[in-house]
Amino acid sequence: MALSEELLSRPFAAVREACAEAAATARHVAIDTDALARYAALLPQGELGASPTSFPRLDGDVEALATYTLCLDAINFGSGWFPQLAKRPGLSGYGTIETLLREHFERTGPFSARELRGIEASAVAQLLCQTPLAPPIDELMELFARGLRELGELVATRTGGSFAGFVEEAGGSAAALVRNLLAMPLYRDVAQHGGMTVVFLKRAQLTVSDLAHALPESLGRFRDLAQLTLFADNLVPHVLRLDGVLRFEPELVARIEAGELVASGSPEEVEIRACAVDAVEQLVGLLRARNVSVCARDLDDWLWRRGGRPEYKARPRHRTRCPYY
Repeated sequence: MALSEELLSRPFAAVREACAEAAATARHVAIDTDALARYAALLPQGELGASPTSFPRLDGDVEALATYTLCLDAINFGSGWFPQLAKRPGLSGYGTIETLLREHFERTGPFSARELRGIEASAVAQLLCQTPLAPPIDELMELFARGLRELGELVATRTGGSFAGFVEEAGGSAAALVRNLLAMPLYRDVAQHGGMTVVFLKRAQLTVSDLAHALPESLGRFRDLAQLTLFADNLVPHVLRLDGVLRFEPELVARIEAGELVASGSPEEVEIRACAVDAVEQLVGLLRARNVSVCARDLDDWLWRRGGRPEYKARPRHRTRCPYY
């Protein structure tokens, strides 16, 4: 999908504005404003932003850390396939992928851009212990391989194969790094809803956030990091629904509970994600009105960790097969 100049010039505002408009016109999902206000009052302020995602040390090698983080987020999707993914005992789909990629880096060192440019689905399947390949995971492995090839091509052509150089090229601007990542087609997380364009950019924003966690401040400090929105996936909306902040129409709940796939770009799928983004923006506003220093990135981290609790994992969340989450 072609991206407008306005979106590229102000990506985070574009996400906020489009999701607010989609939420206001949604038919299948709604934000319960009374429940939202109660939720804001009960949020444990001391836990917000307190537990950043951990990343491997890789002997402090900045190039290796940048390579690992960019590779991880190049394949940080596939939740719609995860029920069929072969997993490490005790680990989720994401946990399995993250662990196996990290072990590869610790065992053999980072990929080069040249290696990534030529990687095939069979090699990704071997790396992630998904052999022998069979449907539907073969489709996911091909998407993973495509994502890694796009990354290798982008880094090779923009910064001569340096992954740290690719991050440095953004000049400490999260918005600039998001724009650069959107050169890769699988990062263009944009949908249509009711005749309007709805912007999410989940993985592009998450990549910036992860790089800020993983890299030293000399490279990973982004002056506009607090402008990031919620990283709209299928777990945070699930938490917000079970906590009463989001209300799904009964038919949609029944489909989700039955394990039926929700089509990527369908009105229901767009509304689930857009309402989650807008609900978190409203939570940020309510908290700031109480002089709580918080941003959407802090709430995303807290809600995502909350989603790992047994009571949330015990209930099905929506599954969509797409390269965005």
